[in-house]
Amino acid sequence: MCYECYMTRRTDTMATDLLADPFGERLQMLVRKRLYVLGGRFLFESNSRELLRLVDSAYAGLPRHRLSASAPDLTVRLLLRPTNPRRRRARAEPPPLQMLSGAGYLGGATDASNFVVVSPSERTALLALSPPLLHFPYHTRYEFIEFTVFTLAARTQGLVSLHAACVGRGGRGILLMGESGAGKSTVTLQCLLRGFEILAEDSVFIAPRKLLATGVANFLHVRSDSLRWLELPRDAAAIRKSPVIRRRSGVKKFEVDLRRGGFRLAPGPLKIAAIVFLSPQRAGRRRLLEPLSKPDLRARLAAAQAYALHQPAWNTFEQRLSRVAAYELQRGQHPREAADALGTLLDS
Repeated sequence: MCYECYMTRRTDTMATDLLADPFGERLQMLVRKRLYVLGGRFLFESNSRELLRLVDSAYAGLPRHRLSASAPDLTVRLLLRPTNPRRRRARAEPPPLQMLSGAGYLGGATDASNFVVVSPSERTALLALSPPLLHFPYHTRYEFIEFTVFTLAARTQGLVSLHAACVGRGGRGILLMGESGAGKSTVTLQCLLRGFEILAEDSVFIAPRKLLATGVANFLHVRSDSLRWLELPRDAAAIRKSPVIRRRSGVKKFEVDLRRGGFRLAPGPLKIAAIVFLSPQRAGRRRLLEPLSKPDLRARLAAAQAYALHQPAWNTFEQRLSRVAAYELQRGQHPREAADALGTLLDS
């Protein structure tokens, strides 16, 4: 059956505007915003000021990182879909995004008909979200908007996407990797309080040939038990004023906005000088930093970066990274010892 015939048969239940523009191709975008993120020049356009405010909360005020002579132009359209006004507000958190791909597109969808479609070849992406999702700003920002921006930036620029943190100074950076509970956020916080620059807390994107890393230094997520290590009461008090978010796992963390409070954000991409794997084991009388062999480095990378391992740029990245020093960082008596060890490593 042709689409026009199908639509004509439903004229008794569908509005005239929908018949004239069933795909919303003439929908006017109310607001537009241009931001530099992950080496790309993003144009965000939306029919919802609330969605653009979430974009602002994620990416406004960040340093402009440039990975090439000309930043690629990328477009993200965020649509707030109409919904039944009688529908009650959802009480439970939204279902997680289920990833999908095909015909040159990457995307994700939930069983609540919220979806994302990313076209790297066209350098564009579309998010269609329902109003009930606005009751969960953290999930909307973290799982939908961030997923879209990260995927589009990485695929259009050939970046390697890593689950890692990155801190540094003087243009040089250290990749921090570790399983959940290894203390990555605690060590990162200690580094920040000692004047390190932060590139990213959880997701790092690397131009494989130059080993230049970029990221989004917007938030640091800290568990309450990490605050006992802070030396100054005012630091703990400031973090306790931050909003509390709840991960899918049920873990609650303070969401500290790094753009406030005097933290140092990396002003540009960092050249990777070392990679450090955090271990939950205590060093005891041994050194905190133990060198890793090249075979051990490759094995740990493969185990820690299952997603990046299958991306086209992985082989180039792995070859370049084999020239970089690699270590295991074990726990000392206090997390500041780890920060001091990383500082010495950067200075060497």
